[in-house]
Amino acid sequence: MGKTNGKTEAPGIDLEHELPAGEDRETGTRQGAQETTSVGTDAGISNELEKLKAERDSLHDRLARAQAEFENARRRAAKEQQEFRDFALSDAIKTLLPVMDSFERAMQVKSESGDFRSGVELIHKQLQDALGKLGVQPVAAKGQPFDPRFHEAIEMVETSEAPDHTVIDELQRGYKLKDRLLRPSMVRVAKNPGRE
Repeated sequence: MGKTNGKTEAPGIDLEHELPAGEDRETGTRQGAQETTSVGTDAGISNELEKLKAERDSLHDRLARAQAEFENARRRAAKEQQEFRDFALSDAIKTLLPVMDSFERAMQVKSESGDFRSGVELIHKQLQDALGKLGVQPVAAKGQPFDPRFHEAIEMVETSEAPDHTVIDELQRGYKLKDRLLRPSMVRVAKNPGRE
């Protein structure tokens, strides 16, 4: 063994040049270990990224469902409010229908005074227009085939002048609020088995 520049040397070994494979000369750390750690860190980041993407997709799906539920609840509430308004309106209108009946009976009476009759007709027309703006329509009855959904038969009249089961007279007018029946028409129905 010889000494070179104060270093002890083994025969045939140069210490300066004989470092183990993969060891950094300046830091003395192993590069292979760093590469393994780097590959392991990349796999961990990739796994973490996949987890975050799955969580994001799950939250996005929950948000979409919550928005759909909110929209459905909003529509349902609007429909219920409209039905409540229609129901409240129908109760108010039902209280006015007897007034309409009285006007119609008053106009059927023959009167000497033309001014009085024209005044009653004008008030009747105003009331009809006001109810029409609210969506109230009279039920068609006279001359129509009897329909138990809209007509209430008070009497069956034997006659040869009208087809069987035809409304021949309307005793009290029926009314509908939009598509909802407020009151059926009270009618007389033809009974004519020989004529269809």
